[in-house]
Amino acid sequence: MKIAFQMDPITSVDINADSSFRLAEEAQARGHELFYYSPDHLAYEEGEITAKGHSMVVRREQGNHVDLGPLEHVRLKDFDVVWLRQDPPFDMHYITSTHLLDRLAPEVLVVNDPFWVRNYPEKLLVLDFPELTPPTTIARDLETIKAFKKKHSDVILKPLYGNGGAGVFRLDATDRNLTSLHELFTGFSREPLIVQKFLPDVSNGDKRVILVNGEAVGAINRVPAKGETRSNMHVGGRPEKVGLTERDLEICAKIGPLLREKGQIFVGIDVIGDYLTEINVTSPTGIQELERFDGVNIAEKIWEAIEAKRAAL
Repeated sequence: MKIAFQMDPITSVDINADSSFRLAEEAQARGHELFYYSPDHLAYEEGEITAKGHSMVVRREQGNHVDLGPLEHVRLKDFDVVWLRQDPPFDMHYITSTHLLDRLAPEVLVVNDPFWVRNYPEKLLVLDFPELTPPTTIARDLETIKAFKKKHSDVILKPLYGNGGAGVFRLDATDRNLTSLHELFTGFSREPLIVQKFLPDVSNGDKRVILVNGEAVGAINRVPAKGETRSNMHVGGRPEKVGLTERDLEICAKIGPLLREKGQIFVGIDVIGDYLTEINVTSPTGIQELERFDGVNIAEKIWEAIEAKRAAL
């Protein structure tokens, strides 16, 4: 098949951690033809969805991990699969790219389905499963957020469309910074904030569970650095080998059918203790760490699901 990757610069990825690189590597091993372009070079041109990018060959050699061909101007309808793999922020640039990629259906398989990526951002899809999540409020109004904090005392405050642990604050019972943080966030953004009851189990790790076509295939545990609340690997979280608990499998059984129905083939959910906190559909990560810990080819499972879905179109 002809596979296009819409992603952040391929030349600067960490080949031992980046999930997009691993997906490209596995696709190449399966005989597929690879093409790369950045989100800035996606366009709608007089009825055609186009991109400017490069054919590519990847290899597991850091610093010399990709060969890019000459710049080409292509029609994306000529590809079999397009991967939507750029990282957030989930802003209007990101949302517009999902609208453009929507126009490739049904001839081209876009992974994950951009219509539902747009409608299921990480911290909002979990609202469909209140029985699985910690107490949560989403608001821009300060008094609403204050009332939530008064009720639950120890909370986590973060931007609704943030990622990678950026802008995440723990406000415990003695903290006096809520009003100042609200002023800071609302001063540069019109987005609401999300506030959740703090889960002490985060000290034991924030589990990333990988689902392929709605089925759990494994998990890694991300343990916060000493003195840190956030467990994201972007901010020093340490990945550890971990198994799936009965509660993890229960959560996946409840959300899996919806993910499968909506074309979300590669998903990473975040679980702290017994609670689901996020469902990551935009650009989930973690497959390389999981492959090393469990000795399972997760990228192969993802491509098997894609090839089966593509064959059914």
